[in-house]
Amino acid sequence: MTEPTSAPYPQEALLPAPEQSPPAASGRPRPRAAKGAREAAESLPVARVVVDTPLPHLDRPFDYLVPDSLDAQAVPGCRVRVRFGGQLADGFLLERAAVSEHTGRLAFLERVVSPEPVLTPEIAGLARSVADRYAGTMSDVLRLAVPPRHARVEAEARTPARVPGEETAQAADGDPWSAYPAGPSFLAALADGRSPRAVWTALPGIGADGPVWPRAIAAAVRATLAGGRGAVVVVPDGKDVALVAEALAGTPHVAITADLGPAERYRRWLKALRGEIKVVVGNRPAAFAPVADLGLAVIWDDGDDLHSDRHAPYPHAREVLGLRAQRADAAMLTGGHTCTAEAALLVATGWAAPLTPDREVVRARAPRVRPTGDDAELARDEAARAARLPSLAWRALRHGLDHGPVLVQVPRRGYLPALACQHCRAPARCSGLPPVALDPAVRAAAQVAALPGGPSPAVRARVASGGGSGAASRAAGEGGAPGPVCSGPLALRGGHAMPYCRWCGRIAGDWRCPHCGSARVRAVIVGARRTAEELGRAFPSVAVRTSGRDGVLTHVGPAPALVVATPGAEPVPEGGYAAVVLLDGWALLGRPDLRAGEEALRRWTNAAALARPGAELVVLADARVPVVQALLRWDPVTFAERELDDRAELGFPPAVRMAALTGPAAAVREMVADARVPGGAQVLGPVPVEGGLERAMIRVPRHRGAALAAALKAASGARSARKAADVVRVNVDPLDLV
Repeated sequence: MTEPTSAPYPQEALLPAPEQSPPAASGRPRPRAAKGAREAAESLPVARVVVDTPLPHLDRPFDYLVPDSLDAQAVPGCRVRVRFGGQLADGFLLERAAVSEHTGRLAFLERVVSPEPVLTPEIAGLARSVADRYAGTMSDVLRLAVPPRHARVEAEARTPARVPGEETAQAADGDPWSAYPAGPSFLAALADGRSPRAVWTALPGIGADGPVWPRAIAAAVRATLAGGRGAVVVVPDGKDVALVAEALAGTPHVAITADLGPAERYRRWLKALRGEIKVVVGNRPAAFAPVADLGLAVIWDDGDDLHSDRHAPYPHAREVLGLRAQRADAAMLTGGHTCTAEAALLVATGWAAPLTPDREVVRARAPRVRPTGDDAELARDEAARAARLPSLAWRALRHGLDHGPVLVQVPRRGYLPALACQHCRAPARCSGLPPVALDPAVRAAAQVAALPGGPSPAVRARVASGGGSGAASRAAGEGGAPGPVCSGPLALRGGHAMPYCRWCGRIAGDWRCPHCGSARVRAVIVGARRTAEELGRAFPSVAVRTSGRDGVLTHVGPAPALVVATPGAEPVPEGGYAAVVLLDGWALLGRPDLRAGEEALRRWTNAAALARPGAELVVLADARVPVVQALLRWDPVTFAERELDDRAELGFPPAVRMAALTGPAAAVREMVADARVPGGAQVLGPVPVEGGLERAMIRVPRHRGAALAAALKAASGARSARKAADVVRVNVDPLDLV
């Protein structure tokens, strides 16, 4: 099927890269080697190798000769060591050829690191497509796609491969897709070996075995296995991996997470590579899992920023799976309790079809949402708009605790992560030296001193004096003039701790407001631990449990309890939460971010999906805000469609393609001037960003996205070829545009 030019994954992205080997041709017979010299292999003596180098102008395969001694080991996909630029470098052997187009002398492969063909042709082609889409290099993508080698794991005996169809012996309990009008036909298409693509808006609710969405994914995977093909499931974090793995109990699969350790991760990855397992579940790196004969690619909660890689070329798992599904002619399921603008674009362009439940089923399973800012509640409680825990929230908590656990979602972690002057409300800032000027020993002592309980007098004196290392005198100007100050935000780690700087760790026990001279501070933002402390005093007979960065709970029992959690760390309750309170809605909606509304709705619906059907859900936000209205109606699809329309009108992603160029000011301006961007491109900036750098944004229509990526790749290659001193980071379709 030919996709329209405006489709999210245009057909030109799937074309093979042009041959980039050095020009000229050589079909001469192999010369006779001198005595003692290495001889090339008799058959297919030329090895095309992608060398592990980050330089964009060297992003192409290079030809090497295969020594006769390595003929049997040098198989396509294996790891090799080659002489490159006068040094030994790692690489992957892409293919063997009879002749080379290079007219000069070819170097020999130094050695084969392992004869295991870890780079399959499918993953190699996918890596090339991802690199081209994100204006990166193939070697950078391969670092994300292929895990580091463990020789001991490779030497382990292989387990017998399962016969086709053996995995289908286990059947799913119940039918989680019956609530969706198109659900049965979607499963039937997977079982028939077809490749449907769907954007799935999952129902909320907790079943007898926990959340329903993992069982729905497991049913889709089993249908794919019944059709004789494999599946890859990508979820945001390890907690979600455990839920899907539990739902797949009885179906052969491997779960790959970061906490397994390098050896165990590689062992499970090899099982998929060797065809012993046809189902892989994991977080972001699992998008490149070498599952043979891929039939289904699943991504859950694609709006979670954990799906976006923080390493170059910064690919998003949704885009990687989309490219892979189109290359392999596989099905794709993009699911979540909410819908992102990118997922709405997949439906709008016809690349995927919507998979939504009936409204009657939604009303029966969704919680009863009540905002504190509606007119009826303001008439009853005039302080509801300003209070952090208005009477409506207190009533919901008290009533919910009579029937089971209740959830309180707090958007900020920590105790008091931001402080201000008690008198004039000016933000409390650090007046010490910047982090680079502090002695490392002083910074370490400051971190210890900031712990609850307060610093010891000795540590306090050392921090105040600069540690006696001369850091203060070096930072000061001539004649004792004051040097630069840190100006970082002050915070509190506990009720008995002293204020400390979140940037440099300095204890600010002697802080005074530079505007009014007051030494007293007040909280600007209240974190999860302080909220738990306040609720513990308000409900002294109820157990209070916290879940967040310091420790994530996975499950809670049916007994009454107050569960205070940050977004994404909500534990799964047995039987569902009896009530849910979403605190500090302003903190999510007021963020200076293009995706603030979309992210707030995603976090809210994920928490609300853990509630019992009809349970009371209180959100501390104004009912007139469109995001709150979408939560009230439980209609994330309409919100996503409107969000996509607004972004198309304003020229924001995903309606357009954008690229961010970040680096020193002169380097960014030089690269913008040198890049041959396609016609119709708009250059925004450069503008200053943190760290003394500048950033420029380049915006083009969606159908010119591939041309923009190619132009930026060429400009980066030109800079690296002339050995430009400053590095400019290129990020195509960044999540953060502010």
